Amino acid sequence: MKLEKVTKRSEAAPKRWYDDACGTALALEFVGERWSLLIIRELLLGPRRFGEIRAGLRGLSANVLTQRLQSLEASGVVMRETLPSPANAQVYGLTPWGYEAEPIVMALGRWALRSPAHDPALPFSRVALMLALRMMFHRERADDFTATIGFALGKDSYVARVAAGALTVARGASAAADAVLSGEPNAFLPALFGTTPLPEVVSWGRLSVSGDVTLATRFCALFELPPKIA
Repeated sequence: MKLEKVTKRSEAAPKRWYDDACGTALALEFVGERWSLLIIRELLLGPRRFGEIRAGLRGLSANVLTQRLQSLEASGVVMRETLPSPANAQVYGLTPWGYEAEPIVMALGRWALRSPAHDPALPFSRVALMLALRMMFHRERADDFTATIGFALGKDSYVARVAAGALTVARGASAAADAVLSGEPNAFLPALFGTTPLPEVVSWGRLSVSGDVTLATRFCALFELPPKIA
């Protein structure tokens, strides 16, 4: 579905925080404010409405989200768009340059997960779960595995495909998948990134599976958290 860009980023230079020519310092000018990098995370799987972004970031007020979106737009990271008829809804999406931040977000997340301070009991957004699949995927475990697995996460649907040792994750209807996993994000964590087999997690009642359970169980074994630091 083609999106129509409805605004242009501001050319006004924002006030600098750092008197430093290093690219890392400049990056922090763009994404160093609280919530900014997480807003980018929520947009990595495609444009979203204001309310959808906020729903994925608990504790983020509407006022602060507005400010951060304006700042990211002014920096050329985010752009506002409108969906064509009949939706005619305004959404926020990453610019091509904004999408280049994906490997940074993924590497930073994987690096931080090595800390003992990581608490998997904290809230986990739907987009974060899907990106975690990319982050924790073990290619060597998937050389002989092919499957399409759907994820029904409340109102959102995603599809993960594994073939030839590669994983892709995208938004989309999951009805034609080999198996569909349904539940809220935190319910998936023991099966995907823990040591609990999927059928046992399903027996707890917070996660359900339709379709090929054996294939879904093998899929869950393709992921692993990085080792903790000593």
